[in-house]
Amino acid sequence: MPKAKNTSSAKTSTARKTAAKAKTTTRRRAPRLNILRNDPWLEPYAEAIIGRHEDAVRKERELTGRRSLDDFANAHNYFGLHRCADGSWVFREWAPNASAITLIGDFSGWQRQARYQMSRISDDGTWEITLPGDALHHGDHYKLLVEWPGGEGERIPAYATRVVQDERTAMFSAQVWDPQPYEWKVDDFHPDTRPLLIYECHIGMAQEREGVGTYVEFRDKILPRIAADGYNAIQIMAIQEHPYYGSFGYHVSSFFAASSRFGTPEELKSLIDRAHELGIAVIMDIVHSHAVKNEVEGLGRFDGSYNQYFHGDGRREHPAWDSLCFDYGKNQVIHFLLSNCKYWLEEYRFDGFRFDGVTSMLYYNHGLGQDFGGYGDYYNGNQDVDAITYLTLANLLIHRINPQAITIAEEMSGMPGLAIPFKDGGIGFDYRMAMGIPDYWIKTLKEKKDEDWHPTSIFWELTNRRADEKTISYVESHDQALVGDKTVIFRLIDEKMYWHMMVDDNDMTVARGIALHKMIRLVTAATINGGYLNFMGNEFGHPEWIDFPREGNGWSYKYARRQWDLVDRKDLKYQFLNNFDNAMISLISDVYNFQALPVVKLWEKDSDQVLAFRRGDLIFVFNFNPSESFADYGILTPPGEYEVVLSSDDPEFGGYGNIDLGVHHFTQPDPLYTPHGVAWLKLYLPARSAQVLRLRRGRKR
Repeated sequence: MPKAKNTSSAKTSTARKTAAKAKTTTRRRAPRLNILRNDPWLEPYAEAIIGRHEDAVRKERELTGRRSLDDFANAHNYFGLHRCADGSWVFREWAPNASAITLIGDFSGWQRQARYQMSRISDDGTWEITLPGDALHHGDHYKLLVEWPGGEGERIPAYATRVVQDERTAMFSAQVWDPQPYEWKVDDFHPDTRPLLIYECHIGMAQEREGVGTYVEFRDKILPRIAADGYNAIQIMAIQEHPYYGSFGYHVSSFFAASSRFGTPEELKSLIDRAHELGIAVIMDIVHSHAVKNEVEGLGRFDGSYNQYFHGDGRREHPAWDSLCFDYGKNQVIHFLLSNCKYWLEEYRFDGFRFDGVTSMLYYNHGLGQDFGGYGDYYNGNQDVDAITYLTLANLLIHRINPQAITIAEEMSGMPGLAIPFKDGGIGFDYRMAMGIPDYWIKTLKEKKDEDWHPTSIFWELTNRRADEKTISYVESHDQALVGDKTVIFRLIDEKMYWHMMVDDNDMTVARGIALHKMIRLVTAATINGGYLNFMGNEFGHPEWIDFPREGNGWSYKYARRQWDLVDRKDLKYQFLNNFDNAMISLISDVYNFQALPVVKLWEKDSDQVLAFRRGDLIFVFNFNPSESFADYGILTPPGEYEVVLSSDDPEFGGYGNIDLGVHHFTQPDPLYTPHGVAWLKLYLPARSAQVLRLRRGRKR
């Protein structure tokens, strides 16, 4: 199999040269890319934008030659351990600095034996060994003993697809995995994700018992809950194998191995298969932004060198994450990572990826300590062109393999073009995370009195985004649930959650918290332009943070789980928040392409703390005022008859029933506004409440 050359991209790449002189635009070439045509303010940086586009074109040509990118991304089918057609085994590894490599394992008594010594078969550092069929057996454990000038060490193969931890020694090893192929029940899954409604989850902490959950438990116990809640996608964290459970899966050691602490590969496939049966897309939280520093378990010094997969200089270690940074300028690294994308798509049938830590990849300084206040901050020579080229190629590959695949960038700097198709001059993600929204809600809850919640500020924050890029809006993700932070419900109610969540308890702090929790979620979900995300349990106000077992908590699993019994109990108020979330998600998902409908502001008045906007036939009205309710409050809307389809004040949602759902509202004409096609809709707006009304077509008055 032809392999990628082990070369670094030249320092004189097009984008790197042109970024420095971005202000001298070449107007002749700029119109070729829609990103420049659609945003005139980017014109001074056209050279850099065109440069990064052409860098990706050139790199793809360099990597593939006469092949396709799909054909190129097959390193996993060449390297690693494979059963041949004649029943024998072949194992290959790339280790250019190694002087000798020997397979060791159960089959050799974990001793170095000549029959398991590999041979170097190419100048670029590829090693190979062929073994008879009876030399290895399903379930055998093995590692590599890698020797290099001046040293040696045990290593787990870089392309290992099954890695397990010994309960007695806590050591990791690769495992021969050769079962009967999994028989898929759903062969051609086409997700309906318009809008995309994501349930972010973690397999290990999804169960109620104190311990590590499994793929099977999640499939049988949690997937039915998610389906009932109405979400059409799950985003699973911590799939790639990681030595430290408490890293939340972000310090990856074995990139091709599904974490064995949750079960077997076939059990993960069964989970994904079942999700597809339920109409739920499965997005994998993939980590290509950095890797764990471990050397025995990970790639840290796989062949004894410091620069095989990672930078060998001052850029090697991430300054904030205690991890290693990939050298995206090496073709072998691109080969490894692109093949990793293809592997998860084809072997496990994931429907896409949420790329973690994209901001860290985009900039030489990882975006640390930098403000992004204007376009010039994105084109000041700080861009990591190699990383941008890799991300662009990854998106091209993913969408060629599966045109319906979903790619999401976890990115906070706001780099223009990140979520724009490559053909239009973008990097090619389908969505970017709207990371400013949870920050806004936390800042509001921490720093502002209820009387200072201004609808103008709320609406601007939730709708301030590039028109040509889709985002994933969310109130909180797993980040806000970790120890050291607080969930929204915890900020609102705090310790009173432990004593005053009984249905017949009328504690006013809890009442305020439940009311605002519903309003914050509704206004965030109602203003999406791409998708909405919720972390598991937050839909019903899960009462406690996430704290993985560690020395500081006595290695306890008490807070590394989800207490589903709280929402199931009819004597507790958690059910009210869950009921509201279900109704909200149902309302949004029932409107096809809801996310694409224009968000039209109808009314905002900070002194009243009232906000109203329209999406299609739906009118969303919010009264954030903590003390004042308004009778016959007028809002200018399209004329006609309206019915209330959702009220946060409904008793089913823990409200007081002050909004009569049976009353239909008819607009009142006003000669001043009739020429503009609007009329007065008069409503009763209880304090701290939200309501959604639908225009009844054909019933105008």
